[in-house]
Amino acid sequence: MGLTGRRRDAGAQAGAQARDAAATALRLAVLLQAGVAPAAAWGHLGAAGGDDGTSVVDALRARGGPWAQVAAAWQVATTVGAPLADSLRAVAEALRDAHEAADDVRIALAEPAGTARLMLWLPPLGAVLGVALGFDTVGVLFGSVGGAACLLGGLGLIVAARRWTAALVRRAQPPEAVPGLHAELVAVALSGGVSIDRARALVAETGIPPADGIGDVLELPRTAGVSAVELLRVAAAQERQAARTDGRLRAAALGSRLLLPLGVCTLPAFLLLGVAPLMISVLSSTSLPL
Repeated sequence: MGLTGRRRDAGAQAGAQARDAAATALRLAVLLQAGVAPAAAWGHLGAAGGDDGTSVVDALRARGGPWAQVAAAWQVATTVGAPLADSLRAVAEALRDAHEAADDVRIALAEPAGTARLMLWLPPLGAVLGVALGFDTVGVLFGSVGGAACLLGGLGLIVAARRWTAALVRRAQPPEAVPGLHAELVAVALSGGVSIDRARALVAETGIPPADGIGDVLELPRTAGVSAVELLRVAAAQERQAARTDGRLRAAALGSRLLLPLGVCTLPAFLLLGVAPLMISVLSSTSLPL
């Protein structure tokens, strides 16, 4: 399996984990709203740990990936006394939206990436085509100085094309961070009644990377005296939408960018492995000087 194939499988696995974490967070929210204690709610879902709030956070964080983001919401909410059920619903919505957007991007990337992988088979198929036509292209590639030069040059170009294509596809993949999660967690902290500075400090302790422009969002409540919670949730939704749009634009741009390794590496490799050995074989069979 190639690099792009492994990344595709890893992306699908990450999406499945995110959906599982979001569904679990929503079930926890339902149990909490029904009056079940937090540790007991975690235990009802068949999970290990949960003797107290901290142990639930540790158990969630130990699972890694999107579970660590659920743990961050749990940690912030229990620290400030914010409604835990509402906090879990918020992080579940953020996870679901982020990975739906990531799935959209992966679907958009599938066609250009698949076409690029298919084109990488063109050079070796050129050599096979020569043999099918009755020419000794394999003998030329392995039995003559000119053929050996074509073979080495063609293989080098194929390797370069694979690496170049994989790098382009890798850069077009959606980021692993959940857009808008930082703003959602700050909103959770503020809903517990702490100050803006304290809320930002608590979220920083969770390790969730800060969002760009959140300082500007929080400046308006300071100067205008309005609620920061709704402003942050709107900013989080806008950040997720911007990430979705940006991902689609990257996927659309990938199709044209993949033409570069095709023209610079793949087609010359086809000439070296398919056309050049064929011409050498024809010239050799007619006893013309090479």
